[in-house]
Amino acid sequence: MANVELFGRDTELGQLSDFLASVSRSGGSRLISGEAGVGKSALMSCAAELAVLSGMRVLRASGSEFEAEVSYASLNQLLLPIHDDLERLPPGPREALSVALGFGAGPSPDALLVCNAALLLVKAVAADVPVVLLVDDVQWMDRASAAVLGFLARRLEGCRAGLLISARAETVSFLDRRGMTELVVPPLDEEAACLLVDTNHPAMPVRVRQRLLDLAQGNPLALMELPSTLSGAARHPVAPAEIVPLSDRLQAMFASRLADLPDPTRRLMLLATFEGTGDVRVLRSAFGDPSGLADLAPAERAQLVRVDDATARIAFRHPLIRSAIVAMSTHEERRTVHLALAAALTEDHERRAWHLAAAAVGPDEAVAELLESAAHRVMLRGDAFAAVTALIRAAELSTTSAGRSRRLSEAAYIGAEASGALDDAKMLLTDARRATPDSAGSLHAANAAAFLMLNGDGDVNTAHRLLAGAIETADHGYRAEDPALLEAMHTLMLLSWYGSAPEYWEPFYRALRKLQPQPPEVLALASRTFPDPVRTAASAHASSAAILQTLPDETDPTRIMRIGTASVYLDRLGDCRESSWRLVRQGRDGGAPRRHLGAIMHLCLDDYLVGRWDEAEELALEGQRVCDTSGFSFFAWYFRYNRALIAAGRGRFDEAYTLADEMTHWALPRGVTAAALFAQHPRTLAAIGQGDFDAAFHHAAAMSPPGVLASYVPHCMWVMFDLVEAAVRTGRTVEARAHVEAMRTAEVAALSTRMALIQAAADFLVSDGDEARTKLEALLSGPAGERWLLDSSRIRLVVGERLRRTGSALEARGHLLVAHDGFAAMAAAPWLERTRNELRAAGHRSGEEAAGHPAALTAQELQIARLAASGLSNKQIAERLYLSHRTVGAHLYRIFPKLGITSRAGLRDALSAQPDSR
Repeated sequence: MANVELFGRDTELGQLSDFLASVSRSGGSRLISGEAGVGKSALMSCAAELAVLSGMRVLRASGSEFEAEVSYASLNQLLLPIHDDLERLPPGPREALSVALGFGAGPSPDALLVCNAALLLVKAVAADVPVVLLVDDVQWMDRASAAVLGFLARRLEGCRAGLLISARAETVSFLDRRGMTELVVPPLDEEAACLLVDTNHPAMPVRVRQRLLDLAQGNPLALMELPSTLSGAARHPVAPAEIVPLSDRLQAMFASRLADLPDPTRRLMLLATFEGTGDVRVLRSAFGDPSGLADLAPAERAQLVRVDDATARIAFRHPLIRSAIVAMSTHEERRTVHLALAAALTEDHERRAWHLAAAAVGPDEAVAELLESAAHRVMLRGDAFAAVTALIRAAELSTTSAGRSRRLSEAAYIGAEASGALDDAKMLLTDARRATPDSAGSLHAANAAAFLMLNGDGDVNTAHRLLAGAIETADHGYRAEDPALLEAMHTLMLLSWYGSAPEYWEPFYRALRKLQPQPPEVLALASRTFPDPVRTAASAHASSAAILQTLPDETDPTRIMRIGTASVYLDRLGDCRESSWRLVRQGRDGGAPRRHLGAIMHLCLDDYLVGRWDEAEELALEGQRVCDTSGFSFFAWYFRYNRALIAAGRGRFDEAYTLADEMTHWALPRGVTAAALFAQHPRTLAAIGQGDFDAAFHHAAAMSPPGVLASYVPHCMWVMFDLVEAAVRTGRTVEARAHVEAMRTAEVAALSTRMALIQAAADFLVSDGDEARTKLEALLSGPAGERWLLDSSRIRLVVGERLRRTGSALEARGHLLVAHDGFAAMAAAPWLERTRNELRAAGHRSGEEAAGHPAALTAQELQIARLAASGLSNKQIAERLYLSHRTVGAHLYRIFPKLGITSRAGLRDALSAQPDSR
């Protein structure tokens, strides 16, 4: 096989190999055709290598535009290596071919005599060794050589000689193709194109990679040539996103066909290129002449464009035709087209702004303002990259240094905060300060600088001081509608949260109180639910519910992410799942990385609490990859936290402690106190999983000491139950009661159904009466017990343990069996083993342990068993019986040992042996 690696060409190479094998036996001819750059020449090279490896003699030639008028030029190139074999021909044919090839003098030979002489020569050489003639780019071959090759192609059958010719599809040549078997080479499929790009450019950014694939449309030459120009090519947010600089080889693919078009046709194609959508109505309006599209006909006939009559849209046959058209146009032609399109797009403000910007020949404040407005609109759609591009162009068109600085500062902020283009953001910020030396005081500049600090050395304290100072000194009048001020407030809130101390929050609340007429609703909500929810979040339920109701129709990614942030400590992330997944999908498709990361954070936490641990681990790993590749290294700690929690819950204790230690090692030198505190959570969970309750108590107390729910450490709520359980088990009764009292005083139960469940469980742990148990069991049997799988399973285990120890083994088994199913669903190995031990101690026998005649089923158990035996899933059974799927699972767990079976497979036979109890 050939040493040259061709991606996605196994079929074609197989056909060529078969052809060469047949040539060695009986000769033949083939024609390879395909669009320019599709890889015909590469296949020809592989065919040559295959032929050499097979012991064949290879003669090669290729057509040339510059020799197309020289008779027999290509034939000379092809037969020159066997010039000495001319002596093997009879005198007449030998002299005719020698003259035709320019080796001898004489009158112009008869064409048929030359054709016969060439055939005799090839057959003479093939008598010694099989020979294959490879001729590339036949569309540029001279007429005389093409006639000889056509003659040979139809007369090589029966001898050990073959002819393999390549030709560009949809081009005219002098070759008579009749009777030739054709091998059409298609563009690469998506898998092969991706493999080619990833092999040659493994570090290419996702967004650039996707643009490359879209532009190349499977053309291998384009896939190889475009990366050198694509990465540095500015993206024009109007339709010409497909317009990129072309290499000389790519330009040559289209230049000859475009150059032959009439000038009016090329101008109309240029108009269609910059219009971008292919809307014929817009083109007619911009062209100014309703009949003017008739000039498009030559391009249609050349199959460069096509017009869909049903949709009234023009489409280019290949995206790179656009780039070639632009490359062949003049500056004034491009400017005229942009002005015409701007005049036609009066209702499309964003595209109109860009066309006016493209036509501008100098600073123009009116156009700069239009572009700035366009940037804000596209940012609402989540396209941070397009927003940055628009603001940079607006800065270039600004007529004042202050305007230029302000727009560059905002572009730097968006680049640093949303897109992850940190190097670009640094340069933009430098340019902004150069434009106006005091621009460091602008809010956008300070905001950008704060994010650059976070993702640089992660210095929270310096970033906080910088931004708080900018907010307090900037001339903004604390107007709530000022977008720069609001962005700065949201950033300051995050920085204060990272600091996790009252002194960080003082500047934030000071500025919040000054906002006029009042803080916007999402900022107001987050200010109550995010910094210190223990003390302020309960009053935000009504406003939270109202804002969450807007999420299904919300399209602004920034708002979606911030609503999720405001919902974390109210345990309302489940209401944000659908919207968060939209952001994740946008991020995977090349959207703003920061929004992608924020959505993953929220999904990971919700997954952990409701028991979707497999998804949580996958998303956490995805989040870390995005951090590593997008420039947002600061946020990687959060995904280590999620991974550490799952590792601890599943018994991978070394991994959990290692990840927690990595968080601490990274966080403390940078002042990211929140991350250091978060690291105590997986340590606590791991210690409990190992049965080391003394260590668990100390880890939990490090977040907030017993009897205290620390201010501005909201994540201490996530280890309240752990601290109380560890305190009770280690004899720290006073500390346990103090912490439970602190929870009651703070009324944490009012925050969410999960917090109510945890409060009731903590009360149960420190009480001796039945009242606390009754209240807790009521919550466990309700929606909270269903939704919060991790907490409800752990709490049921604790309840079952106590009931067994107080002699209520039957009641204990009920709780323990449900806990068992919950831990099994999460693959929470340490807790699952602990639950199994308790079940055995409570007298429960598994299917393997059961003996004797199976116990009779209750009416509901029999109903569930029959439905399961019929093939219904737990979910389908639950829907039919108005139960939860977990309740169905718990029933089946009890049914199997009663019937003496271990799985669904044995249900049908076991039920047939049961007495009918209906």
